[in-house]
Amino acid sequence: MQIPKEQIMELLKSRGDKSQADQADSELPDQVDTEKDQGLLSKFNINPQDLMGGLGGKLGL
Repeated sequence: MQIPKEQIMELLKSRGDKSQADQADSELPDQVDTEKDQGLLSKFNINPQDLMGGLGGKLGL
């Protein structure tokens, strides 16, 4: 699944991790592939399932 980098940065900021959000901004591609970039996501303690759940909630799914 492709997820915009901005969504990941928002998640990190909502956790109070502004420094990690800044780091993610410099390290992640604009579109993050949850499978291909799983190693980068785990570096920021992000579970791809959490991101997909967040998308479903925002979309009303």
